[in-house]
Amino acid sequence: MRNPSGNAARTSSTRRIRVAELASGTGALVVGIGVGALLADWLRDVSLWFLVLGAVAHAWGMYDKHRIERESGTIGSGWMTLLYWACWLLLSAGVLVLSGRLFGFL
Repeated sequence: MRNPSGNAARTSSTRRIRVAELASGTGALVVGIGVGALLADWLRDVSLWFLVLGAVAHAWGMYDKHRIERESGTIGSGWMTLLYWACWLLLSAGVLVLSGRLFGFL
């Protein structure tokens, strides 16, 4: 026999974990921006590589997370899916803008 209150607790925990992950990721982003601002002069020559490596690592991590969720049948909420695709859109726009500036067509 299933325990309905156990399922509700797991659902609540899953939501709380996702909110905590979002808060943690946002905090890491803000810290990264702060560190980058503090070290801007020292890291100027390698800043593009940090940007590219960070974007690739983030894209792979999010892709892999969503692949695992699909395989395990734990599909996220609608707003998580919206954030996922918004992130891909922003990463794509960033690549286009950066490419345009590097190669002089923007």
